[in-house]
Amino acid sequence: MKILVTGGAGFIGSAVVRHAIAQGHRVVNLDALTYAACLDNVASVADHPDYAFVQADIRDRATLDNVLATHAPDAVMHLAAESHVDRSIDGPSTFIETNITGTYTLLEATRAYWTTQGKPDHFRFHHVSTDEVFGSLGATGLFTEDTPYDPRSPYSASKAASDHLVRAWAETYGLPVVLSNCSNNYGPFHFPEKLVPVVILNALAGKAVPVYGAGENVRDWLYVEDHAEALLTVLTKGALNRSYNIGGHNEVRNIDLVRMICALLDEMRPSDAPYANLIAFVTDRPGHDARYAIDAGRIGDELGWVPSVTLEEGLRKTVAWYLDNEAWWRALQARDGVGARLGLGA
Repeated sequence: MKILVTGGAGFIGSAVVRHAIAQGHRVVNLDALTYAACLDNVASVADHPDYAFVQADIRDRATLDNVLATHAPDAVMHLAAESHVDRSIDGPSTFIETNITGTYTLLEATRAYWTTQGKPDHFRFHHVSTDEVFGSLGATGLFTEDTPYDPRSPYSASKAASDHLVRAWAETYGLPVVLSNCSNNYGPFHFPEKLVPVVILNALAGKAVPVYGAGENVRDWLYVEDHAEALLTVLTKGALNRSYNIGGHNEVRNIDLVRMICALLDEMRPSDAPYANLIAFVTDRPGHDARYAIDAGRIGDELGWVPSVTLEEGLRKTVAWYLDNEAWWRALQARDGVGARLGLGA
C-alpha cells in the first residue's frame, strides 16, 4: 500500500512510519513540524526509496489536495493532533483549530480525492484517537468501543469532536473509515514533556520528579512500538466503519509507574542516592481523570493483535533508549514549554 501518514514526525506517527516502511509499504509523511515534531524520529527511513516527506498543515486545503493528487495514496492514517492535556488547559484554541478544523479539512480533501479516484473499495481513512474521549472510570470497569463519550478536558473534547466528524463523513458521504482509540503510550522518541520522559530526564539531572496530586491516577500503558503494529493491523485488516480499542493490559497508578522507572535507573545508571528520593508531589492538574482502562478484546478477537511486551519489559527498553540517546532529547529540551509546569491555567 501507499499510505499518507499525517503527523508522521511525532511520537506515535513516527513509529507508524518506521513500521510501515519495514513492512514494505510506501509512506508519505505529512507533518507541520510544530513544537512536538522532530525529523530525527524518522531519520532511519529518511533515505528509503519508499519514503517521502511533505511539510504541511492539515488545515491547508490547497496543499492537501495537491499532496493527495500527486502521491495518490491507497490509505490515509490520521495521527496529526495536539495531544498534551496540560497545554490544552492553558491554550485550548490550538486544539480546536488542529484537532477539529484540521480533521474536517483533511476529511473534505480526502473525500474529494476518493471521489475523483472513482471511490475505490480498497481505500481507507484511519482516524487515530484516544481513550480520553470516554472520560473517567471509577475503581472498576473498562472502556469498550460502545462506551458513551464523556470528555473532560479541552484536549479530549477536541478529539471526541474529531471522532464524531469521521463517523459522520462515513455515514453521510460513504467515506470508508476505520477508527481506533488507544491508551497512554510510552517508549522511544517520546517528547520530553510527558510523564515517562519527564521522570527519566528529571531524575538523571538530579531535579525533583513531579507527581500530580497523590499519584493515585491510574492509566493503562501501551508500548509505542506495539501500538504502531496495532494501527497497521487495524488499517489493513479492520472492518469498514468499525472502531477498535487498543490497550497494553498494563494498568498502574502514576506513583507506582514513577517508582518503577526510578528503580530501573537505580540499576542502569546508579547514583549516590535512590532516584525515588527525588519524587515530589505537586498541585494536581485541574479536572484530572481518575482512571483509564481499555478493554482490547475486539482487536484481539477479530484481528489477532495482542501487545508483545509487559510494562516492565517496555519500561526497561524505554529507559535504556533514553540513556543511549542523550543527543536526541537534549536537543528538544530548549523547545517552548519543555521543563515548565503547564496546565494550571484553569
